[in-house]
Amino acid sequence: MSSAPKVIQPLLRYEDLSISFGTGRREKFAVNHLNLEIGVGERVALVGESGSGKTLTALAPLRLEPEGAKVTGRILWSGNERNSKGSSLESVDLLALPIQDIRDIRGREIAMVFQEPMTALNPLFTVGNQIVEAVQVYQPLISKADSMSIAIELLKKTGIPDADKRFHSYPHQLSGGQRQRAMIAMALACKPRLLIADEPTTALDVSLRMQILDLLKDLQEEAKDDGGMGILLITHDLNLVKHFAQRVAVLNQGILMECGTTGQIFKHPENPYTQALVNSEPVRDLAPVMPLAPVLLSTESLSVSYPSGESSTWFKKPPSRQVLRKVSFALKQGQTIGVIGESGSGKTTLGMAILGLLGDSAAQVTGEVDVLGNDWQKLKPIERRAMRSSLQVIFQDPFGSLSPRMTVMQIVSEGLDVHFPKLTPAEREGRVLDILREVGIDRSALTRYPHEFSGGQRQRIAIARALILKPQILVLDEPTSALDVSIQKQVLALLSDLQKKYNLAYLMISHDLAVIRAMSHEIMVLKEGRVVEFGDTETLIKHPRQIYTKELFAAAELS
Repeated sequence: MSSAPKVIQPLLRYEDLSISFGTGRREKFAVNHLNLEIGVGERVALVGESGSGKTLTALAPLRLEPEGAKVTGRILWSGNERNSKGSSLESVDLLALPIQDIRDIRGREIAMVFQEPMTALNPLFTVGNQIVEAVQVYQPLISKADSMSIAIELLKKTGIPDADKRFHSYPHQLSGGQRQRAMIAMALACKPRLLIADEPTTALDVSLRMQILDLLKDLQEEAKDDGGMGILLITHDLNLVKHFAQRVAVLNQGILMECGTTGQIFKHPENPYTQALVNSEPVRDLAPVMPLAPVLLSTESLSVSYPSGESSTWFKKPPSRQVLRKVSFALKQGQTIGVIGESGSGKTTLGMAILGLLGDSAAQVTGEVDVLGNDWQKLKPIERRAMRSSLQVIFQDPFGSLSPRMTVMQIVSEGLDVHFPKLTPAEREGRVLDILREVGIDRSALTRYPHEFSGGQRQRIAIARALILKPQILVLDEPTSALDVSIQKQVLALLSDLQKKYNLAYLMISHDLAVIRAMSHEIMVLKEGRVVEFGDTETLIKHPRQIYTKELFAAAELS
């Protein structure tokens, strides 16, 4: 095991940090005697498989570890006491401070961007008001109007279009990527000394990922005059790590396997685990689509619009906001169509419209959706319910889609209870265990709840829930966005094997173009709700026609 190189001015230092659950023989260490430093003005990336302890390591300085966690060791913080030149005067042990003192440090000195924005943002307040609140924590004497201006400027900096309008939007009115950017703006509002970013670009398309990382670098440069800002980046996207981090720390089952400069880790990894992690690229292994394969899912001029939110008058009806514009395609048995585009381009809306999950909202849906030869829009609710086993979905946010009140057994078997009510308890449990084993979840998970798992593990549970019904069509909305690269490779291989075995049809929505390239027979490129390009995957990647498509591929370094 390599130890972390010494940093001249440490900002945060983990000393022999251990986090465990249970007692006696049942005690399990999630983080085991970790020693790591983040220096002033430094960018450190923490990488490793799901469940390796990355997020727990990030939560510990803010004392946000789950209930029941036993934390030992020291976490030394040097960012709250400094002289006029910005040098550290004294370190304090965050684990020894009263929780009230920690609350004063949260946001002001150490800010965090959480992995799942929908659960981190308050659904009852607009994103603008939530950012204004963060601004006023840092500058309590500033006026409300000035706070609003700063909040809008932060939204602009993070790449949100029409920031002055989005300021008044609630979290559910934004796309996943827009919510993530709003949360980054909130974290940066207090100008923290240390920014802990837990998968900050998971929901962003490739071009916006680079924008966010460039923004963080620029803000870090600006912070030099105020003592400097360190960044701890937690991510499974190794391509981002290459472009952003100065040092990389590799965790496996809570143990620091290797730590060194980014160049050393990627060019000359010493530890076998690090070597395997660095070489975990998605592999393209698709069976060709049969020439006479039947079409299982198709759309014709599918459009979705929402009310603009403007007030109507006697003389003028407010214009609607078009999210999807006349999208047409045909998905055959055994085929995967990959859907790509920037955040807010309509990718997730396309999936929800196909699934019939926009009917109770203010959305206006026009056009045709044909599922297994049936007009999906005209089916009665009871008829749709009977067909749900054939059309399943894996959502982008695993924590938001899994009931916190249900065990894994109840979550995964829920579909069996609806569609196969005659199964005996033993048969139902057998099917659940089989599918959990396929996605890499141990049988000990049966009685546990979603909050007891890492983000990647929760996504695998969501995949198991969808696959247990053996659907003919699967809508995959960012199915691997919460997974580290090694588990991602396993899950994609599983999806590929299941497709070959059962001739499944996949509509795969993803920001990760490497995943789309590995999994898709054809690619659909969306921009502002329109299909701007559609064609064979390899042909489109090698010879994109539209400038927009070329820019997407260039950002992902695929072309």
